[in-house]
Amino acid sequence: MDEADLAQRYQEQFEQRVLQRHRDGLPKGESAVECQDCGDPIPEARQRAIPGCSRCICCQHHYERRSL
Repeated sequence: MDEADLAQRYQEQFEQRVLQRHRDGLPKGESAVECQDCGDPIPEARQRAIPGCSRCICCQHHYERRSL
């Protein structure tokens, strides 16, 4: 195995760890039916796609922007 192969392997391992940490930080459990911020309904597709979500897409976007 040469240096390029080794570097590629380390890069892939690093990316997998970063992705796993991200997944571990995602909400889990049952999704809310209504947004905790605005009270609007959370679409069923979002509830299924993001288990444990508590905000509609718009409010989640604003929440994430404030967190930066």
